[in-house]
Amino acid sequence: MIDLTKTYLGIEFGSTRIKGVLIDGQFNPVASGAYDWENRFENGYWTYSADDFMAGMQGCFASLAADVLEKFGQPLDTVAAIGISGMMHGYLAFDKDDNLLVPFRTWRNTTTAEAADELSALMNFTIPQRWSVSHLYQAILSGEDHVENVDHITTLAGYIHYLLTGRREVGVGEASGIFPIDSATGTYDADMIAKLSAKLKEHGFAKDILTVFPAVRNAGDTGAVLTEAGAKLLDPTGTLKAGIPLCPPEGDAGTGMTATNSVRPRTGNVSAGTSIFSMLVLDKALSAAYPEIDMVTTPDGAPVAMVHCNNCCAEIDAWAKVFGEFAALSGHPMDKSDVYATLYNNALAGDADCGGVVSYNFLSAEPVIGIADGVPMYFRTIGSNMNLANFFRAQICTAIAALKIGNDLLFENEHVTADKFFGHGGLFKCEGVAQQILADAFDTSISVMKTAGEGGAWGMALLAAYMMKKDGKSLPDFLDDCVFGGMEVKTLAPTESGREGFAKYIDNYKSGIRTALNMQEA
Repeated sequence: MIDLTKTYLGIEFGSTRIKGVLIDGQFNPVASGAYDWENRFENGYWTYSADDFMAGMQGCFASLAADVLEKFGQPLDTVAAIGISGMMHGYLAFDKDDNLLVPFRTWRNTTTAEAADELSALMNFTIPQRWSVSHLYQAILSGEDHVENVDHITTLAGYIHYLLTGRREVGVGEASGIFPIDSATGTYDADMIAKLSAKLKEHGFAKDILTVFPAVRNAGDTGAVLTEAGAKLLDPTGTLKAGIPLCPPEGDAGTGMTATNSVRPRTGNVSAGTSIFSMLVLDKALSAAYPEIDMVTTPDGAPVAMVHCNNCCAEIDAWAKVFGEFAALSGHPMDKSDVYATLYNNALAGDADCGGVVSYNFLSAEPVIGIADGVPMYFRTIGSNMNLANFFRAQICTAIAALKIGNDLLFENEHVTADKFFGHGGLFKCEGVAQQILADAFDTSISVMKTAGEGGAWGMALLAAYMMKKDGKSLPDFLDDCVFGGMEVKTLAPTESGREGFAKYIDNYKSGIRTALNMQEA
């Protein structure tokens, strides 16, 4: 048996999987559940349907409840607190009666270049294409019919939180993917809001933008509780009781920072799954605005330099599936996890520069390096050393190559440094492989915690626990003192050969990008 009143639940809506993690009073994962889903490309947009939201949320919770019942012999009828997380950014627009006006437009869409460029110039602040305000402004510029009925917009995490609590609010880290945040006030930047409001009125959009955006909450803020309708929505069996507190909903960037204890200035992390992004908490302002770098915040409002790349593990997954099919055809079928472990570990036997083999994982556009459309590619130089180790090592290298290019602006132009850099997410599941390649690419030590595989759902559960157990502590102090003090951590330092090899790989990678861009223009 387990005392469920001393457990905390985090649910994260990721790009390919919805995951729930239940932690105990010592912050250890004790049960989990999951539901696989996939986005679709419909009518020019990457999207998930409202039916997907419901089926995914309920399927994930049912899976978690079944795990609790199997392990502890009791129904999952309550917890101490819940936290909801989701893919940052994107666009969910509703009318005054809460009708969804257009299908969810996810972070993956790159259809808002005109809006993002115009807003960035207006604010003198980088506004990425995937931010919610870019989607809203692009819909206005494009004259979309639904705009006249927009009453409020939110993100995926904000929407699920609203369904469960009836409150239109998001955590400050999530809000920083909607519109720029003033770190001094912990809410939307007032001067930029004034500029945006004036610009929107020029286009006939006269609604008060502060009522259109969700309210901003800080980590640890209380007030939201699971309603009767929300409990029934999450658990249609009626087992889960209403009245459970919910912490402010956060995006996957915020949960990644929390899950890696990277919320204090001069700490950073790399989250690697379907997309890949790095977060570095700043101790000083950047000297300039960079299109490749987003300024967001931690869940408690500290400024963060974020480099977000749309593509990471999807191409690796595709090739792993191919090699798994080959193993089956050979009469030696392999478990999926064994396929990954074999390919990853063999990649370490490859040449540090991948032997002249280069791969590009652009299943969707990659704005950081100027790729406007999805164009997966592979090439090798004349005289290259083509073998399985080099081929698959190139797949891992390309998963972090665009991220490396974006971060070089911080490392080389801004001379930003990190005291600690952590990795988490699917790319790091095979111990020591991608971690070592990332250390060589960044020329800095990379640490991976024992809990790295739990990902953002665990980080969201920690934020739920922080709301209930903070006892006056700041979020960084709570994580240091209460959660991570005795955490098992493995750290790998860059090697000279690995650093030199990745530098050669990135040179080949950049040369190929120039060729690809020329082909794209032609």
